[in-house]
Amino acid sequence: MAEATYTTLIDTTHKISSLFNLVNVPSGIWVDENGQIVRINEGTYAELHKLGNFEFGTDEYTPAVRDWAINGADSAYAWTPDEVAAKIRPRTSEEARAEPTFKLGVYFFEQGDETLARTYWERAEQLHPDSWNYHRQDWSFTEDGSSGVKFRNKQANLSDTPFYAPLDLPEIDPTTQQR
Repeated sequence: MAEATYTTLIDTTHKISSLFNLVNVPSGIWVDENGQIVRINEGTYAELHKLGNFEFGTDEYTPAVRDWAINGADSAYAWTPDEVAAKIRPRTSEEARAEPTFKLGVYFFEQGDETLARTYWERAEQLHPDSWNYHRQDWSFTEDGSSGVKFRNKQANLSDTPFYAPLDLPEIDPTTQQR
């Protein structure tokens, strides 16, 4: 079991990822002491990782988090409420239908009907193909728990599409720590 020294939410029912249209895990949401979101929907691998030719994560994320932890609202990395709202991408009607469709698959899986579950999961994945959450959740129910070969095949087919959107980190003047 991980012994994190910070608050971590494990969103097993995808409630948070659904509310904020997060399409991959892990995704970061920075919440200040007043419960206000100050950054949202970013890949949170805190260092660059390489799996063969596949790379994900960045070494730039951890320093940004540290700056925010030290400077709070004065951090150059903290967003305004308008910037946060702009980062929450509205769902298309197909993406909105994918959510209950996927949950029906989970329900049928829990009832022991994997065939019917798979039908709903595949439909959800067709409705919202960019949501890695649906694919990975589906694979974790039916694969070895790590998504295994299906994950590697899907990421290999990304072509020029990034696994995570690039971080939106401002250029910081090191002498003033301002944008």
